[in-house]
Parts: sequence; structure tokens; C-alpha cells
Amino acid sequence: MMIIRHAEHRDIDDIYILAAKSGVGMTSLPQNKEILAARIARTQNTLAGRLSKGERGYLFVLEDTEHNRVVGMSGLEVAVGLSEPFYNYHVGRQVHASQALTVYKTLNTLFLSNDHTGCSELCTLFLDPDFRENQNGKFLSKVRFLFIAAFQEHFEAKIIAEMRGFSDEDGRSPFWDALGHYFFDMDFSTADYLSGIGQKVFIAELMPRFPVYIDLLPERAQQVVGQVHPQTKPAFHVLENEGLQYQGYVDIFDGGPTLEAEVKNLRAVKESRICRVRILGQEDIDQECVNQPCRVQDNTNLDKLTEKSPASIGRLPESCLVANEDYEQFRVILINHQVDANSIELTLEQAQQLQVNAGSKVRILPLNSTE
Repeated sequence: MMIIRHAEHRDIDDIYILAAKSGVGMTSLPQNKEILAARIARTQNTLAGRLSKGERGYLFVLEDTEHNRVVGMSGLEVAVGLSEPFYNYHVGRQVHASQALTVYKTLNTLFLSNDHTGCSELCTLFLDPDFRENQNGKFLSKVRFLFIAAFQEHFEAKIIAEMRGFSDEDGRSPFWDALGHYFFDMDFSTADYLSGIGQKVFIAELMPRFPVYIDLLPERAQQVVGQVHPQTKPAFHVLENEGLQYQGYVDIFDGGPTLEAEVKNLRAVKESRICRVRILGQEDIDQECVNQPCRVQDNTNLDKLTEKSPASIGRLPESCLVANEDYEQFRVILINHQVDANSIELTLEQAQQLQVNAGSKVRILPLNSTE
């Protein structure tokens, strides 16, 4: 069975193996066991309420319980830029015009920006290539939205996601080679690694403060501004379907796009809901579906889920994320059968993995958008 839970110290060896497999461009997943162990510790300290807002973060792991092995990760930052600077480029425009010469020229520019300071962030999504099947990737990505929906009070009003930009098979970034390389005098993988382990002061010290004209960059670099790495395209589309959009911000290292959304507009906030558990083979108890997704007053959610056809009324789509409501021991599974509107039936094994009993409340979310 596949289950997602908070990262624990016993996961460090598996996480380090995944970091080694992630390659260049995964800034938040450096191949440094000490840094990765600190990331796990930060998750545990966040759950215990021992950190300030700017230091809080969560790391989730996808565990193959049959082989007792962690095969994927995804993360959340509560508020970026409060304890260390958070930089990106804003893609803007400048107009150069002369009425006397009948010249009117609009040029795209890059401005160094801290506009996303204080936003929550989706980060660190990586799945072992051997497990990129059976909807594991979607499961791993979307669990973060379900966690946010359940515990909105722990997050900010806006959430962002920096997507991995284009780099070639040798790990070279055309964007970095055309711009950052001239200010930092180091290769892309080194700069990316330093940023990943928290050494970001050099960015403020060395990056140009004046706008950079995109049209002056080599054509190959221009073409990758706002483009994602080929391996990241599926993740990009998943986030778009969850409500995030590109609003003209890109990464300063590889030019990858930053997606953003208001938390209140996320699909998980609008469509997730709470039901009570029935255990397969056990005697039914009185159960009620509580239609108050994510503690947001929106009584239209069930209608949105069931308006597709009369036959679907009262039932959810086939693939659903099911999570307990325990903040510190948060656990999620993916089920692949229909779910009644008033309750959810789990096997004894599924209930044990979620650490719930008959009558417990769980939060459910369709894996795929109904729109």
C-alpha cells in the first residue's frame, strides 16, 4: 500500500537516495545528508509548534509500506522570505517611444523582486522514477492541498510554487549561462546547490539591480524564460488544475515559472469535505457527512461534485484522497472505488494505515478535477 505521512528521522537514508536521483535543478533537495536531516527536524519542530512563522515547513513522504521504503517527497513552506531573502524575477515591460522619429518599441524586462515575501510555498516535489505510475505523482503533489485545506490556519492567504526551469541533459541552463553566469562566475549546478543549502546572501550582493532586457539575451535563453523542464511539465499541469496560475514571475537561476493562487481559490478548499468512516465487514453505525470543507462556508461544494449526471448524485469520482484529521500524525491514502455521499467504507488495513476507527472523521478529495 502507498501512504503519505510527515517525514521522520528514520527516513533520512531513503530521502538522501532520492536527493541523489533528483539531479540538477531541485534547489530544495540538495545532496547533503546534514541539510536533509535538518529539514526533517524542522518538520517535526513545526508540528510541535516550536518555530517562528518564517522557519516553519513541512516535508511529506510517500511510503511503499510493502517494502518499507520512502519513494517520493513533497513539501510546504509556511512563509518564505521572512528568515532569509526570497528572490525571483518579475517579467515586465518597458516602452521606448519617440513621436519625432515615429518609433514605438515595447521590450520585455526582468526586475529582481521580493514580491512573494510572506507567501506560503509548494516545494520539493520528487518521485522515484521507478514509481511514476498508478497516479503516484498526482497523489504526492495533491496531498499538500488537502493538508492546507484541513489546516488553513497554519498558512498564509497566498501560495506559490517555483517550477523547475529548462536545463539540458548535461545539467546546463541556457538562462543561467546567458545571465547569472556573468555575475556569479560559477556554473549553474554550484549556484543552485548553494541556494538549496541556504547560502543566498550572494544573490543580493551580486545580482544586477537594474532591469535586464530579455531581447538582449541570446535567443536560446529568451526561449526558456517562463518554460518548465520537460520532466516537470506533468507537475506544472497538475498545479494549474488545482487553481495556480503563472503571473509573470520566474526563477533567477533557470528562468522557470512561478505559479501562484489565493488559498481560498484552491480546488481542495472548495471541493474537499468531511465524512465518517465505515469499516468493511463491521456493523454500520449512524454516520453523517459534514459538508463544511476546510472550515470555509461554502454549501455549494457537494452540488459541484454531483451535478454531472443524475447517476452520480451522492457519489464521488473513483479516485479519491482520504486523510485523517490529525495535524501531527497526518496520514493519507488513495482509494480507487466509489464513495457514498454520507460515509466512506474502508478496509480494516486502510483504516489502520490512516489510524482511524469506525465513526472517525476523514477528509476526502477527488484526485482529479470535476471541471
